[in-house]
Amino acid sequence: MSDHHIHQHDLPHRHGSQTELHLFWPVVLTLGFAFVEAMGGWFTHSLALLGDAGHMFSDSAALALAWFAAWIAQKPASKHHTYGLARVEVLVALINGAVMLLIIAGIVFEAVQRIQDPHPVQGGQVMLIAFLGLVVNLIVAHWLHKAEKNINSRAAMLHVLGDLLGSVAALAAGAVIYYTGWLPIDPILSVFICVLLLASTINLLREAIHVLMEGTPHNIDTDAVESAMQGVAGVASVHDIHIWTLASGVVALTAHVQLLDLHGWMNVLPRMREMLDESFGINHVTLQPETVDWVEEHESSTANKCWS
Repeated sequence: MSDHHIHQHDLPHRHGSQTELHLFWPVVLTLGFAFVEAMGGWFTHSLALLGDAGHMFSDSAALALAWFAAWIAQKPASKHHTYGLARVEVLVALINGAVMLLIIAGIVFEAVQRIQDPHPVQGGQVMLIAFLGLVVNLIVAHWLHKAEKNINSRAAMLHVLGDLLGSVAALAAGAVIYYTGWLPIDPILSVFICVLLLASTINLLREAIHVLMEGTPHNIDTDAVESAMQGVAGVASVHDIHIWTLASGVVALTAHVQLLDLHGWMNVLPRMREMLDESFGINHVTLQPETVDWVEEHESSTANKCWS
């Protein structure tokens, strides 16, 4: 450990096994029912059910990808990935969000086609299979709700929410078609569900991109952090603050801390770490202590190099 750099090296422990378990069973249930729905659509000649089966197959892939991300995120840090692989969860969330946009676009396109050219649908069979799908999706949503709340599990939940709302829409559409024979209700409800999902998908993508661009977490005010750090006894000022998200639940900070007396650093450091963790949830901290004389000497040296 150097005189000027003191690091908090260990990342907080992540409960990967529970997250993996809560993602594994949703994959199994969703994939299993996708086969059931595909067979139901084949035997009832329902294009709506076959389309929804395709949607569930894509959701199974999304859940499997989320499960894989939760597993690989637990791999220890190495000399090639010194922060570990936890950020792969953010990458997978970005991929799942992009896939969700494609699914929404596909459903809207198909809905427009069906409004123009309605397809005959067997309302009774659609209602039965949609109800079974609703039960399966409620079970899957319950499992995901128990998982660790991170951007990866939220992306997986977004796909399940799409299936859940799709099942409700199919159930309602099946009932309307069964009792009234009005076919346009199916594509109309599909478009309505897509509008609801679009807002959540865009928010998820925006958050994933913000993390990958190492933006300051939205719930943290940089000025408030700087003010709190400068309020610690023995600190003259703080500068060069950088705050970003390493992975879900892991927020990092680096900063230069100007001290009134360098000998007081060993008292300042633990107080500042505790304050950052308790007040702002910043739990991976790297701080560089400096004195007023050191900063003035460094700035003078830099200025001389620029003029030379």
